[in-house]
Amino acid sequence: MLSRTSSILAVMLLAGPVIVFADGPQDNIPNNVRRVPALGIEVPAEQRDKLQAGIDELTKSIQSLATSKDARVRGLIPDVAVYHKAVHDALKYQEFFNPNEIKIAFDLLAEGQQRAKDLAAGNAPWTKAKGLVVRGYISKIDGSIQPYGLVVPESYNPDGGPRHRLDIWFHGRGETLSELSFVQGRRTQVGTFAPADTIVLHPYGRYCNANKFAGEVDVFEALDSTKSRYRIDDDRISVRGFSMGGAACWQFAVHDADRWFAANPGAGFSETPQFLKVFQKEELKPTWWEQRLWRMYNCDEWATNLHHCPTVAYSGEEDSQKQAADVMQAALAKVGIDMTHIIGPKTKHAYHPEARDEVARRLDLLAVRGRNRVPSTVSFVSHTLKYNRMHWVAVDGIAEHWQSATVEARLTGPAEVTVTTHGVTDLTLAFDSGFGPFPLDFGIDVKIDKQLVVGPQSKSDRSWSISLHRDGDKWKAGRRPDAGLRKRHNLQGPIDDAFMDSFVFVKPTGKAKHAAVGSWAAGELDRAIEHWRRHFRGEARVKLDTEVTDADIASSHLILWGDAASNKVLARVIDKLPIRWTDTVIQAGDGKFAADQHALIAIHPNPLNPQRYIVLNSSFTFRDFAYLNNARQVPMLPDWAVVDLRTPPNAVWPGKVAKAGFFGEQWQYVEPQTP
Repeated sequence: MLSRTSSILAVMLLAGPVIVFADGPQDNIPNNVRRVPALGIEVPAEQRDKLQAGIDELTKSIQSLATSKDARVRGLIPDVAVYHKAVHDALKYQEFFNPNEIKIAFDLLAEGQQRAKDLAAGNAPWTKAKGLVVRGYISKIDGSIQPYGLVVPESYNPDGGPRHRLDIWFHGRGETLSELSFVQGRRTQVGTFAPADTIVLHPYGRYCNANKFAGEVDVFEALDSTKSRYRIDDDRISVRGFSMGGAACWQFAVHDADRWFAANPGAGFSETPQFLKVFQKEELKPTWWEQRLWRMYNCDEWATNLHHCPTVAYSGEEDSQKQAADVMQAALAKVGIDMTHIIGPKTKHAYHPEARDEVARRLDLLAVRGRNRVPSTVSFVSHTLKYNRMHWVAVDGIAEHWQSATVEARLTGPAEVTVTTHGVTDLTLAFDSGFGPFPLDFGIDVKIDKQLVVGPQSKSDRSWSISLHRDGDKWKAGRRPDAGLRKRHNLQGPIDDAFMDSFVFVKPTGKAKHAAVGSWAAGELDRAIEHWRRHFRGEARVKLDTEVTDADIASSHLILWGDAASNKVLARVIDKLPIRWTDTVIQAGDGKFAADQHALIAIHPNPLNPQRYIVLNSSFTFRDFAYLNNARQVPMLPDWAVVDLRTPPNAVWPGKVAKAGFFGEQWQYVEPQTP
């Protein structure tokens, strides 16, 4: 801890919008939920007309660029379109939150138009600019244009030179953080940290969701875009953030620990139940499946992975959100890690200046060392195949989702690997070209759970790999023989997972068998379209069931609304699902529910293309109540749920959940075993 006699002045983290805190007990009432984001101010008619004219002009410029025969020009269109989207959406969806933002909108349109003019002439000066630079990319999820900001140091040479360190900075909570506000911040504010000789990436994170779900994908897409445009040292990339950004940092640190040279979380939250009790004073009454699904983002339950990511946590001494680091410090102690925790004396929700300098010093030293690509020991825990890799270990199958699966793998000899597992059924050990640590001239012994499996020799390029699977109580070399569907990485559920890659809402053209089902599904679809835009900042792709093509089936998850009578695509797959849904009954195991009063929500590999999902009657599963506090923004439904339509949807649920559960590891029906 820094000296208590130090200056108590603090640097507030204004790396974008003003940080907005949860509003106390009134935000704990599910039947009285304020709108997030709130509707903004009305734009005076004259200014609205001028803005619309500017938007229309920029639209024409972008359309003209799209016809260019020059692939480079077309590839840089997102850098122009981010300005268009920022102003267009603010005007269309009433997201101007103060009069000054109207002036900013005109500035953004002018800057976007200048970029369009430059690009049409074959120039793109911003691609070689130093300092604050706004860029954009096209999201694979929904085809939307998403912005990100960069701080490019003066030392960076766009025409050649060494690769640079990159820090990813996650922003704080801002309920008015529209694209317009974000882009303006990235044009005008360097941020809390701007280390020398370092590119700082500021991802938008799809608005105000602690970089979860589509916000998580946004980070990796923005990172990939940056790496394609700048020379980045893969072994010197860190994750950092404060407040809500600190929560995001904990998440990326534990899920992807082997990707970063360091993590620097500040404040925020690191799990859901304890934080909501302490910070929000919320009385929690979770369902059994919610408790299991908390494990997706409860970072304390992934603590052992931080063996692979040096971590420098920061908290203000008097900040209630110090709770996040305290929870992680206790969790790390249980796995043998003494967490470095820099504390700003007499400081609330801010960075103390001397603490900030100490954090910067430590991160700079860690950057010199960089990431360890091939550790001799890999310690790994997961609860889902969504996050299944750590260095040279990949978990390909687990005994049961949302129960702990662990691997301890060690290089124990010049030609020997020793592995201990729990809850793991399928495993791959792999070293890429040049990184294999073994001799070339004989097979490698793999001792796994006290069994010996003789592995292959190293390849001539110094690569080596082996896959193993359990057969009863024995481990065998090789991948598991194909035995039908299995849960695997990026095809493991729950429902929310379908909205982390390309998806299409499939709208029914027919009439539902039962009016209650048709009315409910139509309302939920309308809500899904609105809330995808409002919360995840994109326009969901919507197609009629008669318009779905083979290309859609091949490339996208299909979100099917309605029932078999109304939706032609749903009718093609309904008989191939583990839950029976007929004109008269929904049968889930031993539960039977009248089809005129109930509907089915589910996720399952698409029978028309098992490499993609189908989802029945659901978008992302957390609703308006969760918007009020980011720790609530977690999966609310498991792999399937039967909904009683006699209870209307509300701010928490899509109706009364009559029964819900997870499919088994072969995507088969498993009777829910509640605690």
